[in-house]
Amino acid sequence: MRTYSGVVYPANCDAMGHMNVQYYVAAFDQAMWHLVHALGYRTDWQREKGQGWADVQHNVSFSKELSVGSLFYVESSVSNVGGKSLTTHHRLFNMDGELCASDEIKSVYFDLTARKGLVLPDVIKFNAENLLAAS
Repeated sequence: MRTYSGVVYPANCDAMGHMNVQYYVAAFDQAMWHLVHALGYRTDWQREKGQGWADVQHNVSFSKELSVGSLFYVESSVSNVGGKSLTTHHRLFNMDGELCASDEIKSVYFDLTARKGLVLPDVIKFNAENLLAAS
């Protein structure tokens, strides 16, 4: 599922002339929010229920540089559904369809007040398992 699209601006580049690591991670983080929204999570749950997400692990791999003006997109999928967590896989491509980077993220569904993991809501678990089965 396509979860994010972007463009590389000069301010996104480092001294080596390519997009800096922090902006790859930012794109993956934004893609994650679009993915969990598609699975049924709503941002108003943060205010109304005090529930959200805590990333506990990122495994990022880089394979092709992006430079100023590059257009890119992220496709995301679910790779594991736990009791309290989701493991998701995000792939960032340039507009020629070449893989530039990937990130596997483990995110825990989280009580924002108690600062501890919660069981995944049924709607999220159901939709995540269906997406996993379809891939």
